[in-house]
Amino acid sequence: MEKMKFVTRAAAMALIAALMLLFAAACNTVDADGLWENATYRRDVTLGKGDKTIEVEVKAGEESVTFTIKTDKKILADALLEHDLIEGEDGAYGLYVKKVNGILADYDVDRSYWALSVDGEYAIVGISYLEIADGGHYELTYTK
Repeated sequence: MEKMKFVTRAAAMALIAALMLLFAAACNTVDADGLWENATYRRDVTLGKGDKTIEVEVKAGEESVTFTIKTDKKILADALLEHDLIEGEDGAYGLYVKKVNGILADYDVDRSYWALSVDGEYAIVGISYLEIADGGHYELTYTK
């Protein structure tokens, strides 16, 4: 009888632990619908190797994912291009970002664009000229 109680308790604890792990994994995962349908990553990830570590948060709609990037690049665009996190067109003011993490923002189609912020403040230079600061937090926000 005692052995049966122990087995039952152990099974219940294992089930609770498995549910907690599943819940924790789901907390940083974005559903694959709407804007996120074509997203490359739908959960927080760490990419690269290098002396500098930055965080790049991608926000679209009500959802977001954060990339922790380790890099030796000096310019933000170069660090993101290195991991295929952005795509765009070269223009008079540098790279005009149209895709971030596989999510398209096309001003010509629906007046959407990617807004760039540094530590919560709107960037005063474009992504092609923004120097990386070790420990910096950058945001690319889908804006319409």
